[in-house]
Amino acid sequence: MAKSNSKKPTAAATEALLPLLHPDHVAALVEGRHPQPHATLGQHAVDGGFVIRVVRPLAESVTAIQPNDTRVPLTHLADGLWQGFAPGDGQSYTVETTYSNGPDWITDDPYRFVPSVGDVDLYLWGQGRHEQLWQVFGSHFRPHEGVEGTSFSVWAPHATAARVVGDFNGWYGVGHAMRRLDDNGVWELFVPRLMPGTTYKFELLTPDGNWVTRADPMARYTEIPPATGSKVGTTAYEWGDKAWLTARSERDPHNSAMSVYEMHVGSWRPGLSYRELAAQLIDYVHETGFTHVEFMPLAEHPFGGSWGYQVTGYYAPTSRFGHPDDLRYLIDQLHQAGIGVIMDWVPAHFPKDEWALANFDGRPLYEHSDPRRGEQPDWGTLVFNFGDSQVRNFLVANALYWLEDFHIDGLRVDAVASMLYLDYSREEGQWLPNANGGRENLEAISFLQEVNATAYKRNPGIVMIAEESTAWPGVTKPTDAPGLGFGLKWNMGWMHDSLSYFQEDPMYRSHHHNEITFSLVYAFTESFLLPISHDEVVHGKGSLLHKMPGDQWQKLANLRAYLAFMWAHPGKQLLFMGQEFGQPSEWSEERGLDWWILDQPVHRGLLTLVGQLNRVYRDQPSLWLRDNEDGGFEWLDAGDAEHNVVSFLRWDNHGNPIAVLMNFSGNTVGPYRVGLPFVGTWEEILNTDAAEYGGSGVGNFGAVTATDDSWAGRPASAELTLPPLAGLWLRPQK
Repeated sequence: MAKSNSKKPTAAATEALLPLLHPDHVAALVEGRHPQPHATLGQHAVDGGFVIRVVRPLAESVTAIQPNDTRVPLTHLADGLWQGFAPGDGQSYTVETTYSNGPDWITDDPYRFVPSVGDVDLYLWGQGRHEQLWQVFGSHFRPHEGVEGTSFSVWAPHATAARVVGDFNGWYGVGHAMRRLDDNGVWELFVPRLMPGTTYKFELLTPDGNWVTRADPMARYTEIPPATGSKVGTTAYEWGDKAWLTARSERDPHNSAMSVYEMHVGSWRPGLSYRELAAQLIDYVHETGFTHVEFMPLAEHPFGGSWGYQVTGYYAPTSRFGHPDDLRYLIDQLHQAGIGVIMDWVPAHFPKDEWALANFDGRPLYEHSDPRRGEQPDWGTLVFNFGDSQVRNFLVANALYWLEDFHIDGLRVDAVASMLYLDYSREEGQWLPNANGGRENLEAISFLQEVNATAYKRNPGIVMIAEESTAWPGVTKPTDAPGLGFGLKWNMGWMHDSLSYFQEDPMYRSHHHNEITFSLVYAFTESFLLPISHDEVVHGKGSLLHKMPGDQWQKLANLRAYLAFMWAHPGKQLLFMGQEFGQPSEWSEERGLDWWILDQPVHRGLLTLVGQLNRVYRDQPSLWLRDNEDGGFEWLDAGDAEHNVVSFLRWDNHGNPIAVLMNFSGNTVGPYRVGLPFVGTWEEILNTDAAEYGGSGVGNFGAVTATDDSWAGRPASAELTLPPLAGLWLRPQK
């Protein structure tokens, strides 16, 4: 047989046979505007081996280096696009780049990796049903194909190209163009060796041909405002609250003791980080006896004056007070100390900042495209498009993120009324009716039902709370009732009426008696929480103490009586920080609380009373076990307007009552006979006029005796003294 004289083609000869690329294709690649850069860049099979292509503008030479130190020189094709032929099987490689005026640069190639977002994730997102979206989208430092690095993904369906820019590439993104994975507009890129702490944003090419730069909507860590960059975050936190979570899952929060201390982290004691706050807050909450703290929104927001209610980073705790793990530490420590954590959540609207969610990819995306539905005139913000399945998924997953990744025990949902009504704060012609011609926002209603049902299904023992100020029916009814599915609703009617009553001089309160009793007409139509929130002590409204009439002693006495009435009334309680010790000035986020006032014994006495209120409340199931059923409440006398007195019973499930007698007049009333259900000794478990609280010390020497003298339809009665501007709580002595 004749010997063949054929030779194996050289790499250079083979490279000459590599597929040609159209100049427009090359231009799109080197300008970072190709929607599928991975289809050309990276490593791809050709006859006899693989072609490797990279973009390296201004490079002097480019070489691919395989694990066995085989060097594959790349040839400059055009305009910064380099390519070369690697014979044999495809291998991992790094890229060495030399420049005439700079050091050599050796890096891994982002374009040799398969997508870091899986098909199942894309399918669930396409269906609007990805309940753990935060584990997929955004930035994630993690191994991919055995290489550590950061995966980036973003939803931008209107964009024609997408890039990652950051301090790792000099904010020049042509070398980090992302690929579009599906028709839903998910873009992805894995950047090997990119470490946590890196600051980044996304560059998006709009349909109009303009590049816009946006923060990552799914970023879980951000720069400290006013800087607006997203950061690659990672968590190394190890939770220690397993016992708390287990007990929580076995408890019904809607029929348990709940007194909430609402606070603004930045102005409680200014200057504290999340970690520094932990010890001080725990000590203070133990002193005051609250069962829960409620943080005003902690999701990232650019303008401190919004108090966190204009969110730009829905998945990122504000970096003002530390790293996200520092917030995890704060929550964990609160749990281990037996204190629940609620956080304000703002799915109703978001600000128009051009670097954030607004007009995200050159078109309305998160907001409704019609301004009659997509803008909130009251706050100059944008309204989410609740009818879009991906936008709903973004928000539902966000609620779950805080509940599951940060172990939050409940979410207080802000501005629910603005979501429910299409004509909220709009004049005729400024709003668009629903498909049935009505004013109800059917998509928002469906969204609220979905988020509540999903949150309760996945996280037993949590509580969803609606700030809803209208008479919308069924806010706290199950979603199949059909209701909105919340666990609790703020009782704004009680708040308005009770504050209106208390601001009257006691001399004239008899003419407003119905204001203090009317809340019991509807007290069991929903499951309520009674709020004295930040909204009532800001913007010229004055502090809670400031609202009370009279001289300083009378103001404090009124406030003590008000809190005793509030704690005894059916429903949970919420009190904004500073009101527990009678802060004189109204709240401002720009300064701390008036802690100095605690040097005055009367203010220290009020703080002592709040601690005692909470401890007695927690110890007496009659005051909370049947909050949501009318059998847990019974009037003794609702009609004594002449004396400005109201009296009632609270019952537990075992026939144990607490008698509550409130004297809202400025005078001692007595001897005063009251009907009671049992004869025997009734001990005073609370008297807000006690000297230790700053009161005048009027009382009944700690107990009264009920005889079998019937009174007002009751089989027993007792004569007692009612202190001025004060409340008494009595319990049958066992």
